[in-house]
Amino acid sequence: MNVYVDALVNGVLLGLVYGLAAMGLALIWGVMKVINLSHGAFITLGMFLSYVVFTSLHFPPYISVFLAIIVGLVAGVITYFTALHRVLNAGELSTLLSTYSVSLIIIGLLMFVFATTPKALNLGMNIFTAKMIAAAFSFVFSIILYYFLYKTDTGMAIRAVSQHPDASKLMGIDTVKILAFSFGLGVALAMAAGTLISMIFPFSVLSGGLYELKSFVICVIGGLGNPLGALIGGIVLGILENVFGLFVNQGIVPFIEFTILILILLYKPQGLLGGH
Repeated sequence: MNVYVDALVNGVLLGLVYGLAAMGLALIWGVMKVINLSHGAFITLGMFLSYVVFTSLHFPPYISVFLAIIVGLVAGVITYFTALHRVLNAGELSTLLSTYSVSLIIIGLLMFVFATTPKALNLGMNIFTAKMIAAAFSFVFSIILYYFLYKTDTGMAIRAVSQHPDASKLMGIDTVKILAFSFGLGVALAMAAGTLISMIFPFSVLSGGLYELKSFVICVIGGLGNPLGALIGGIVLGILENVFGLFVNQGIVPFIEFTILILILLYKPQGLLGGH
């Protein structure tokens, strides 16, 4: 029984971190209807930002996570204006290629600087404590995001643009600034999640792809475009990973996750909290 309880607790803790990573993807889709294929690259960028700050300044990831949010917000806004703004209405293929190009540039630069050697942070704490800290930060950031989206003027403007961009323009909302800020916020969440993940697992310049795929699964489980659904989807995925890991080889767990993804797409494509 203790083994199952441990798996459940670890699943929830890990799921909160997964959920934070997926929130950025869900937010960008919900506001802009763009599938951000640079999501995993920005998660990786957060990991290596954490690594550089830890090795040079000896600040742990739960301190550098605040720097990751600032860097991610700025990088996201710059990415929006340089890679997305002109192709936003040109169709899904254009935005896919554009964000994928950004991903290749980030991964290429990281590979040039750090090669493909795996990295790990020796924080001087056990893995459960690291998961507790990472999960606590993820939970607090989720609450702050919810408050921001539903209780502030900018948050309400973001939700208005996501629901009806043309009507938002008529109401005096600067949709370009809102879209740029929304993309920046999504990237900031991805990089913050990357710093927290670096506390728990080893990583390399190619690690972000795995968490990008997990984020897609989480968004589909919770409801694509729903940040709160991403948090719940992350917890569901975290629990599934840990519970299934008790019965099957860990290498089979991704196969199970994507099987669940296909089943949800077939029978409940709106997700747990999505609309119809």
